[in-house]
Amino acid sequence: MESIDNIRIHFNPEQLGLLNFCLAFIMFGVALDLKVDNFRELLKTPKAPLVGLTSQIVLLPLLTLGLVYLIQPPVSIALGMILVSACPGGNVSNFAVHLSKGNTALSVMLTSMSTLAAIVTTPIIFAIFAPLAIGEEAMREDIYVNPLDMLWAIVQLTLIPLILGMLMHYQLPRIAARIRRPIRILSMIIFLGFIVVAVYGNLDNIKHYLHLVFFIVLIHNATGLLGGYSFAKLFGLQRADARAISLETGIQNSGLGLILIFNFFDGLGGMALIAAWWGIWHLISAFSLASWWGRGRMED
Repeated sequence: MESIDNIRIHFNPEQLGLLNFCLAFIMFGVALDLKVDNFRELLKTPKAPLVGLTSQIVLLPLLTLGLVYLIQPPVSIALGMILVSACPGGNVSNFAVHLSKGNTALSVMLTSMSTLAAIVTTPIIFAIFAPLAIGEEAMREDIYVNPLDMLWAIVQLTLIPLILGMLMHYQLPRIAARIRRPIRILSMIIFLGFIVVAVYGNLDNIKHYLHLVFFIVLIHNATGLLGGYSFAKLFGLQRADARAISLETGIQNSGLGLILIFNFFDGLGGMALIAAWWGIWHLISAFSLASWWGRGRMED
């Protein structure tokens, strides 16, 4: 069986262009919920948001690097782990936090800020941690990515749609309120449709190699959820805040990671499988944890 570092999960150029548009469409839908008030709250009560952002932007990549050293996975899998850890929070985290009886307002704030910060943090984190994870000598020409190129791609995929969505939210609030839910549903259906097409077109590779990433993603995701919760409690935050930070740390926008992999790494096998399986597994784990928390009583 061919090494996972040598296989490719392919989209054709037309599909990739549509996939890029779909992610931008999802980001536009997310922006319809963004409010300046979310950011003003940061100035009033900065502790919980700063702890949450540090958990996502600093702690998760560090924990990921530790896991890479411990597990010693193939190069492409290690790179996939690092890239996922560098992505911002996923857009379903707010619902999961609400389900968990966590601090939903904090969750919305963290999703908003990490998504905007990702324009800079995602390429920087990957540029710093990828060589540490696999070694400078392993950063081949087909693996190395100029951080500025990745930054420009993220600007197109996230920042521009976010700005357009926020402008509609403030200039045309009634229209924004009407289309918010349909856009979210439609964009997720389209996005999932493309993933199904990609899975079907690469079924042999997935059947042969999924077992290599299954437990790695499980451990990686559990580390993020537990690490985020423990980090929040270490700073004396209340349980509702800790639950929000845990889920924001454990739910990553692996869709962005997957699209970056197709755009910059030619669908490199281990990277693509890590991001794709993370996108499925983090929903299962996060909503299971949120449901369990939601059934309990809040004591603080």
